[in-house]
Amino acid sequence: MFERKGQKIISRKNFINRQLKFSLFAGSILGVSLLIGIAGYMYCGDLEFMDALLNASMILTGMGPVNVMTTNGAKLFASFYAIYSGVAFLSVIGVFIAPVVHRFMHIIHLEE
Repeated sequence: MFERKGQKIISRKNFINRQLKFSLFAGSILGVSLLIGIAGYMYCGDLEFMDALLNASMILTGMGPVNVMTTNGAKLFASFYAIYSGVAFLSVIGVFIAPVVHRFMHIIHLEE
């Protein structure tokens, strides 16, 4: 997927295409994670769509919950979703910046 150590660096056009593919993949991970949160908050927390979207978005980005969960099931979901969200968000950032970091490292290595 990435060029190897001894290979030439790819063209700017190919790099942009690669970055778009990685961005689409990162966005899909983020979208699926948000849908999981919305569904869980609607089902476990008895929230309406907009409140579930707000809670899922806030947890996914690390801001914290908005509504208080009253049942044990809702609290369990919120706990596991918060743990999942931390890992998912960091993974999305890694996927998104991987092509840029690789290109930078490849350019540095070529200059040696």
